[in-house]
Amino acid sequence: MKEKLENTHWDILIIGGGATGIGVAIDAASRGYKTLLVEKDDYGKGTSSKSTKLVHGGVRYLQQGNFSLVLEALKERAILKRNAPHIVHDLKFVVPTYDWWESPFYGIGLKLYDWLAGKEGFGDSELISKEETIGYIPTVTQEGLRGGVIYHDGQFDDTRLLINMMQTAKEQGATVLNYTQFLEFQKNLDGLINGAIIQDVFTSEKYTITAKSVINATGVFSDTIRQKDQKTIHKIMTSSQGVHIVLDKEFLPGDTAIMIPHTDDGRVLFAVPWHDKILIGTTDTPVTEFSSEPLPQEQEVDFLLTHTAKYLTKNPSKKDVKSVFVGLRPLVKSGNAEDTAEISREHVIEVSKSGLVSIAGGKWTTYRKMAEDVVDKVTMVTILPFVKSETEFLNIHGHRKLKSETNPLAIYGTDEKLMKRLCSSNPELKEKIHPNHPYLKVQIVWAVQKEDAKTIEDVLSRRIRLLFLDAQASIESAEIVGNLLQKELNKSTEWKEKQIIDFKKLAQQYLLK
Repeated sequence: MKEKLENTHWDILIIGGGATGIGVAIDAASRGYKTLLVEKDDYGKGTSSKSTKLVHGGVRYLQQGNFSLVLEALKERAILKRNAPHIVHDLKFVVPTYDWWESPFYGIGLKLYDWLAGKEGFGDSELISKEETIGYIPTVTQEGLRGGVIYHDGQFDDTRLLINMMQTAKEQGATVLNYTQFLEFQKNLDGLINGAIIQDVFTSEKYTITAKSVINATGVFSDTIRQKDQKTIHKIMTSSQGVHIVLDKEFLPGDTAIMIPHTDDGRVLFAVPWHDKILIGTTDTPVTEFSSEPLPQEQEVDFLLTHTAKYLTKNPSKKDVKSVFVGLRPLVKSGNAEDTAEISREHVIEVSKSGLVSIAGGKWTTYRKMAEDVVDKVTMVTILPFVKSETEFLNIHGHRKLKSETNPLAIYGTDEKLMKRLCSSNPELKEKIHPNHPYLKVQIVWAVQKEDAKTIEDVLSRRIRLLFLDAQASIESAEIVGNLLQKELNKSTEWKEKQIIDFKKLAQQYLLK
């Protein structure tokens, strides 16, 4: 490994293994550039695993009049569904209305949303009666209900897509490494960046890399990397945290989501069916300290429970919450916006005097366009020859149109067949890891063999989503997963025991006390 890393003349080094960084790796490698990506934790450990699981144009950006962002996101939504149909699918949303003006008002706004989507739309919005609204959402609060508006958007599993994107980047020729930390830049006599020193997190071995360009794709941590290039910088990042809670399906049966267009803090609130649970999100609380595992504030959880209770007949309490998770939005500071709910999600590309290219802002749905833009920029500021991006029509690993919601392996797309083959040679792999959830042992083995999983957390948090869906069940599954990982990775019993302790400690943060 050391020889390959140090003796390769890399065209592009990418720091950061979230949606943006992995997207950049796909774009750069598919253009033929020699590409290396390093991520100090696991892929998607931060923001990219903690989204509201929607591939959407951003209905709330219509309220802000940001039509350019909505247009771009709606176009990217359609591209993403076409390139990863095994993970991205259409989802119906109902906006329940209680005041006489709400149906026509939201109806007009959502017709504009349809119009902006054009032929790339997922379905037409329409006004529906009170009876139809109840038909779609049997548990909706009926007192004062007048009707509703129905519209269509996209849904996905964020880190399942991210892992398939990582595999796509590798298939295009990129070298992609998790648990590999960027330490410092290397510069030539003119002060221009020409490489970096990186380190294996587990072995502490260091490598000196040469690269024609370095891209900073570290989301909320962008300023930290910029500071390693230049000590005195004007910080460009700010953030707010979005808290999500997960409830059992009984609170919102069926396959239709609810969208509440205006809450007390000015954000849109979603109640979304996801992996046979209900995901409620999200809040918007400004934060100044950035962490890859931010914690929910009590008032944020109360806010979500209170607003959910307003619209559903069964009022959830803290004991009903199966998991709570928190993501930090990578927001770029603007001159006059104080309210983080009002700051645009458009992305910004900055090139420093020494040549560091930073990509900041944006949202999951637009990751591909962000990647295309930043690689285009790199070709303008380095000696790399320009090659046109091909990612608009590049299928993501696992691409398959047939999808069965009931089969836990369907989301793997074309890999499903290979996983079933693994099971046929070892029938024990068909066993569940937890009696109340559909996840199978084969998914754990596959995660290690084919998806770079190296810890219990990698598996239970991001290769399968049990920590996010049912934190207590994930704690109960840690022993089985640890045994499988110990065998696959050829680790000691001490390693396994420490892994179980570390995971259970982390999982406590996903439980409400």
